Amino acid sequence: MSRPLGAIVDALGGTLHGSREVVIERLAPLATARFTDLAFIAQARYAYQLQTTQAGALIVPASMQEAALQRGACIVTENPYLYFARLTQWWLNEHDERAKPVVDPLASVHPTAQVADDVDIGPFAVVAAGVRIARGARIGAHAVVAAGASIGADSRLYPRVSVGERCVVGARCVLHPGVVIGADGFGFAQHQGQWVKIEQLGAVRIGDDVEIGANTCIDRGALDDTVIENGVKLDNLIQIGHNVHIGAHTAMAGNAGVAGSATIGAHCTVGGGAVVLGHLSLADGVHVSAASVVTRSINKPGHYTGMFPIDDNAAWEKNAASLKQLNRLRERLKAVEQALAQAEKSTPEP
Repeated sequence: MSRPLGAIVDALGGTLHGSREVVIERLAPLATARFTDLAFIAQARYAYQLQTTQAGALIVPASMQEAALQRGACIVTENPYLYFARLTQWWLNEHDERAKPVVDPLASVHPTAQVADDVDIGPFAVVAAGVRIARGARIGAHAVVAAGASIGADSRLYPRVSVGERCVVGARCVLHPGVVIGADGFGFAQHQGQWVKIEQLGAVRIGDDVEIGANTCIDRGALDDTVIENGVKLDNLIQIGHNVHIGAHTAMAGNAGVAGSATIGAHCTVGGGAVVLGHLSLADGVHVSAASVVTRSINKPGHYTGMFPIDDNAAWEKNAASLKQLNRLRERLKAVEQALAQAEKSTPEP
């Protein structure tokens, strides 16, 4: 289904230059856009693509308005990237042909569950005793909402999501396929060479507007709850340990891991494959580079990196071997400095 350019501006704002009747059939990247597509360009380094793209219309900042007008219709806005993000939401909503919400006859819904009238529950989903599901929520096929859990208004659980006992998911959350909320944390005590399980008695509390990527796992707390505050965005394949607390509007990229009882502040970012060790804390506004390992608490906002630079393997092995000798070399240097200081003291003045 197509939409006229004027309808987009009416819905999202911006300043339109060109005909309101330009028909947009698809949102597309600059490189592959065709004459019926709408694309965006946000940074000056991509300005050269204004001359090569075949897009029917562009979303651009004011600094590129003149160049964009030379090739056709455009929408001028202060932040094209943000505009495009909101456009994708509007476009999806305009084209969403969602059927009327229904509880599939193959779903299992416990008679004590409180399910709002306009909730959609897919086939083979399980809604256990005492569950509360608010209006507009969608529970995908084979998803499980365990006893005493609650799902907020307009939240979506994709197929095969699992929400454990007593866990809370806020409003307008999105949990992608394979997400596991409220599995047991890794808690064991050693006794005579064996591991004794520590029962995980807490839960997981997730705020509003949280999005969690496919196959990400968030463990329940051992005693207190694991907490994910409002607006947090987690990518695919992330591990969040028990009793972790993640502040509002923090974002983490794929394969990141946070060990138990760590506290991450608000408005932080954690790059792909990065690790935050247990019981550490990150202040608000801390940004951790990809593949870094956070081994100490960080108390000031800023951008932090902790990794051994990639190199040719032979050179890396030599550097790694030298690195292992740093402490010994440090001690030898200290000894030399002490000997020189002692020699200076014992040398008579002329």
